[in-house]
Amino acid sequence: MDFEQIKSETRGEVVLLTLNRPERLNAWTARMSAELCEAIEAANDDPAVGAVVVTGEGRGFCAGADIQATFQSQLEGARPTEPEPRRTVDWVTLVRSSKPLIAAINGPAVGVGLTMILSFDYLMASDSARLSCRFIKMGLVPELASSHFLPQRVGFGRASELMLSGRMVGAEEAEKLGLVDEVVPGDRLVDAALDRARSFSAHPDLQLRMIKELITQNADETDLALVQRREIEKLGIAYKSPEHKEAVQAFLEKREPRFR
Repeated sequence: MDFEQIKSETRGEVVLLTLNRPERLNAWTARMSAELCEAIEAANDDPAVGAVVVTGEGRGFCAGADIQATFQSQLEGARPTEPEPRRTVDWVTLVRSSKPLIAAINGPAVGVGLTMILSFDYLMASDSARLSCRFIKMGLVPELASSHFLPQRVGFGRASELMLSGRMVGAEEAEKLGLVDEVVPGDRLVDAALDRARSFSAHPDLQLRMIKELITQNADETDLALVQRREIEKLGIAYKSPEHKEAVQAFLEKREPRFR
């Protein structure tokens, strides 16, 4: 697929993906979703890539679904002219099985512009970013497993308030709530996100992705015996891996390990 609504560039061991509909504050479309999926899958298949950063072009990160291209055409019964969006579970499964994903939220992240990144590994926001789980104001309900991930990030009561009110949250409040992990000045956002991505990409892909799988499975698992069985299973794989051997050898030789 030729990218029309995103940009992809490689910055060393990190791929930077930029949502690229600035005239519409990068409003989400089915084509944008398909392009993002393809770009992330390509990064996952590239052994030279260790992590992915997603940001937005211009003033916005993603102002939600494009009303005309999605909701209005649906109500009018029009046939879609863009690639069909993947099933919700496919996006979440892709994100949680991917190499590390960092969101660099440079402006408004509203509706799907927020829920699409709640399952990312780290959320960074500029000090001018604003976020809203706005579905209730459109007569809709949240998606992309956000009714799972938002309570995990901010807690049950705060998640309920954000989803039931649909209100807009500034960057400072979002950080206090736990909705984002870090706030940085806007002119430093992408560089800071790339630095964070490099702190992940310095490590081996196999272990990074197994850790993500364990977090996904175990974050709200109450059966601690099952939690430990899953960890032991992954530990057995790690012990036999060339990455573990390289890490031990590098420690003994007093050098940095070479994983990529």
